[in-house]
Amino acid sequence: MVILNSHFSQRSSPTEEEAIEVKAFVDLYNVSPATLKSEEHFECLLINGGCAISLPSAPAMGLNRVLGINSVNDLEEAYGWMKGKSGNRFLQVNMDRAPARTKDWILAKGLLEYGVGWAKLVYDGSSANLSEPNSIRTRHVHIEEAVLFGSMVCKGFNFPSTLTRLWSAIVGKVGWSCFFALDGDNPVGTATMYQSGTYAWLGGGTTLPEFRNRGIQKALIKSRIEHGLCNGVSTFAVETLAPAEGEPNISFDNLRKVGFRHAYHRKNFKL
Repeated sequence: MVILNSHFSQRSSPTEEEAIEVKAFVDLYNVSPATLKSEEHFECLLINGGCAISLPSAPAMGLNRVLGINSVNDLEEAYGWMKGKSGNRFLQVNMDRAPARTKDWILAKGLLEYGVGWAKLVYDGSSANLSEPNSIRTRHVHIEEAVLFGSMVCKGFNFPSTLTRLWSAIVGKVGWSCFFALDGDNPVGTATMYQSGTYAWLGGGTTLPEFRNRGIQKALIKSRIEHGLCNGVSTFAVETLAPAEGEPNISFDNLRKVGFRHAYHRKNFKL
């Protein structure tokens, strides 16, 4: 089960765009099989609207990080918890919004920046303009295809096959919508959406290597927006690697082409 801390004092809370991401990853943990949690040492700590999440066997930063907290007290709690975990561990902070005390805390801990950071992008549903039809067919993943979906996500993100159960678990769960992109009738791309209230988080977007650079992820972005709009979503949030000068960034470019705006930048710090 998710560990809850007991300190609900007046501390800074995450933005709505950050909060929906936190909720998605906490729910990903909640719906995961108990055997996966035990065997893979999958753990999650919820801290005042933010969280720390640890899945050492997952190579992705997204499953081994501290997210959505800014206060020094909360950071100390998350830092202590994460230091007891194995594998790579990270802290993600929007430094433009972080209080001075938080910046001082990062310096005092000697935390080093890692990579170019992540970009948070947001799509306003009230200005949706998706008139251009998808050239690639997409559809919802059926319950009986959960294992196929999970295995494709793992293949696309280069996760070990033991984590197929992680992504299979969200198919058909409340709040989650999972999609395939098709080549003929064959699934070749995956994507997911988590909705809470009028906010939605987009993730799980990957394409089988031999089908990349054909517009599949752009089609899956549009399909999720269309689905969300039909189900009361007003704001869509997603994160991806921040653009770096002179480096291609297909994921960021696809989101911008569909109409997402760059909301802010998060720096990554190695714990």
